[in-house]
Amino acid sequence: MANNKGFENITLYDDGTHKFILLAWEEKEEEGIVQTNQYIILDGNEAVLLDPGGAHVFPRVLANVSEIVEPSKIKHIFFSHQDPDVTSGITLWMSIAENAKIYISTLWTRFLPHFGIYDQRKVVAIPDKGDKLRLSSGTELEFIPTHYLHSTGNFTLYDPRAKILFSGDLGTAIFNKGQRYVFVEDFSAHTKLMEGFHKRYITSSVALKKWLTIVEPKQIDIVATQHGALFRDTNVKKLFDWFKGLRCGIDIIDEIYGR
Repeated sequence: MANNKGFENITLYDDGTHKFILLAWEEKEEEGIVQTNQYIILDGNEAVLLDPGGAHVFPRVLANVSEIVEPSKIKHIFFSHQDPDVTSGITLWMSIAENAKIYISTLWTRFLPHFGIYDQRKVVAIPDKGDKLRLSSGTELEFIPTHYLHSTGNFTLYDPRAKILFSGDLGTAIFNKGQRYVFVEDFSAHTKLMEGFHKRYITSSVALKKWLTIVEPKQIDIVATQHGALFRDTNVKKLFDWFKGLRCGIDIIDEIYGR
């Protein structure tokens, strides 16, 4: 297990043939750059990369992946939405994982050429209602509609075998400098690091509650976020309960405009 600086890869789940791994963070925090989390799922000889990030973090993420698996074994790359901190390293990854498929909302496929991806045969457009990715072992990963949270075409990913929900930007926290940690321990204190982001970036409580109707019935041991710390055990329910009471986006539009 990594210390609170998180310099090493952390295996969140491992049953011998199926693994869900949090890739290591940058060794040093950088001014003006939001910390990001990247994940890889290993299933037999297949690897699935989740929100691998921008060009800026590519060397670090590639080094972390290479410690685990030959990058050419990456067969699937999932993008929760279109933001550059998620997608701007895409051409670098496709130059290494040449046989990989890209999974992204159907709304954003037309934007991929702007990142240098012209071969639409490599792109799998996820329909608005969601879809499943069936791996060669028979394990199915679920793309869950998460629209307007915050992107208009947005998905989270559920791994039923690992019982891990990759939540993308939902659950994001912005750490204070020098105070990073991998797992939430003090939930009440942690909400102070989440509140500002969610109030401004999450479109509305209506969209949030719709997503909760899909994910809450599932067995979830860990919520793995794109930014900040991860939630496990009782903090998963605390997070969902916190979402239920959140007023955000258009709910507080007058506050945002300051009038």
